[in-house]
Amino acid sequence: MQTYYLEMRSKEAFKPAVQSPDLSIVEVELPQPQFNRFLYTFVGKTWQWTDKALWSEQQWQNHIDTNNIRTWVAYVRGAIAGYYELSKQQNGDVELMYFGLTPTFIGKGLGGALLSHAINSAWSIESTKRVWVHTCDLDHPSALPNYQKRGFSLYKTQTD
Repeated sequence: MQTYYLEMRSKEAFKPAVQSPDLSIVEVELPQPQFNRFLYTFVGKTWQWTDKALWSEQQWQNHIDTNNIRTWVAYVRGAIAGYYELSKQQNGDVELMYFGLTPTFIGKGLGGALLSHAINSAWSIESTKRVWVHTCDLDHPSALPNYQKRGFSLYKTQTD
């Protein structure tokens, strides 16, 4: 498996995609570990996200608290289209921890718009100096190109 690590070191590198008028993206302002678990499973099942599949509700709460997680959910006409989680780190980094679309909305041209929202949200966090993400060859084939189209640069590739 290949894992790709990408970063954006300035907001000026950001190349936003146009947002679809049907897409609305809302921050989850009152964290609910059960909801994060649901989103992780709903989006990640297709891509074999399994590292947190057996976590308890307390482990999810710890994940949210310890990693300074903020979550946004994308909707299209009331249906969940995708989500992302950002983790504010002490050194000025913001990690895009999870990002993805639900199966119904894959291939509908929403990935660029949702990623653009995520990047803009990351740069809107006070003290952000760098935004980073990792993806792998188990993710959607458009994941890596989408990150690069939005302005991320590859800084490390790891083979497992």
